[in-house]
Amino acid sequence: MKYLDLKKIDKLYFGYGEIARAIGITPGSAKVSANRYVRQGYLVRVKRNLYILKDRWDRLSAEEVFTIANLIQVPSYISLMTAMSYHEVTTQIQRDFIESIAVKRTGAAEVSGRTFNFTRIDKRLYFGFGRENGFFIAAPEKAFLDAVYLKSLKKYNFDLSSIDFGKLDMAVIRRMAGKFPVKTQKALEEYGYFRKT
Repeated sequence: MKYLDLKKIDKLYFGYGEIARAIGITPGSAKVSANRYVRQGYLVRVKRNLYILKDRWDRLSAEEVFTIANLIQVPSYISLMTAMSYHEVTTQIQRDFIESIAVKRTGAAEVSGRTFNFTRIDKRLYFGFGRENGFFIAAPEKAFLDAVYLKSLKKYNFDLSSIDFGKLDMAVIRRMAGKFPVKTQKALEEYGYFRKT
């Protein structure tokens, strides 16, 4: 079966070009074959021209899942409870639900048992993240601020009691908070986590 030749592709994800080379067919035929392999359960279609072997998909690490999230909507970064959980700042764990911040649009992508959720944020607030292990993720303080910002707009809800504030740098939060709207800063003061020292 030509599908077995796909296992020779030594990449996390691939497109029609790699499929064509691996099984010796044209890129046009690779598109048809990819669709057939998805229907047969051999491949997972992440988005147009981006596939992962199903057996690899089933054993992805958290870091690999985050890399995929970054690719589904570009640009974007992992944030909110997903990032806080990764940074071990919250006890709240969301299985197979990955949250990202984006600048283009709000939406969700359901991919083979996982939900990738994207929340659009003002471009002026698109900061406070970096590249880590091959994917973009918010600093723990920025993930927290993103959550408070969206909560202040009534677009997000999270359990404040699940946050370990001892693991957040309040000086960093105060510095970053200055770039957020007054409504967000007031929310921080109301929660008691933005006290002036």
